[in-house]
Amino acid sequence: MSRQLLTLANLTFVATGLLFGCSQGANQNETPATIEQGNLEIRANGEDFVREGFVSKDDWQISFDHVYVNLVDVTAYQSDPPFHAEANSDIEAKETVSFEEATTVDLAEGNESAEPVLIKEFAEVPAGKYNALSWKMVQGEDEPIEDQTIVMEGKAQKDGQTIDFSIKIDQEYEYVCGEFVGGERKGKLEAGGTADLELTFHFDHIFGDADASADDDLNTNALGFAPLAALAKDGKLEVEMSELESELSAEDYENFEQALMGLGHVGEGHCQESTTADTTS
Repeated sequence: MSRQLLTLANLTFVATGLLFGCSQGANQNETPATIEQGNLEIRANGEDFVREGFVSKDDWQISFDHVYVNLVDVTAYQSDPPFHAEANSDIEAKETVSFEEATTVDLAEGNESAEPVLIKEFAEVPAGKYNALSWKMVQGEDEPIEDQTIVMEGKAQKDGQTIDFSIKIDQEYEYVCGEFVGGERKGKLEAGGTADLELTFHFDHIFGDADASADDDLNTNALGFAPLAALAKDGKLEVEMSELESELSAEDYENFEQALMGLGHVGEGHCQESTTADTTS
């Protein structure tokens, strides 16, 4: 090969190598697509029954000073397909946002106009539709909920009789729920926006509601307050779950257990419910 042809061949090889090298470099340094994000708030709501008080199915006027619940492993999901608690299926999550630490919340905090209690706010999480939520209620490690899952403190009145009560529950529960059901939409997080999800607790399931008919499932399955009032001494009721098991009738205690099991909702949306032996320790 002549020197002129050799030089031309070398130049062609070098130019090809440079082009190839530039192409590889562009791929290595390519900026990934930006993930759209927003802020997600997780709130707990005991509803007006807890904040304002209500009349039980057996006409006891109940008001709460405190309703403590101890929460752990609260997780929000973007589930595809959507999760339905009644279908007894599993959540298929594309995205999850969670916090594991135990948090004690007083559901009676604030007046009738108060917002549901903010448990946690997550900044810069993936945008999208958060359509499932799960959490556990476990025994607390410190007062006011040490060794308890739920502590209800308040006053009940009927026919001139007043009972100051403290009812302590140590059974642990787990709830796995689908999309919030209610008058407003929750969980749809737009890029740069803020959305909220809600753990809802239906305490009327325990005591019933005088505003509902006597034959409503809510009332036929609720304990009411009269069986608890019967255990009071000198206008005071201080009772733990083990005492309720031994002192209530078998039927009343079963109703109480079932009401506690069904306490957790997402608005009016139902959850898969179970008891659990898991603790934070």
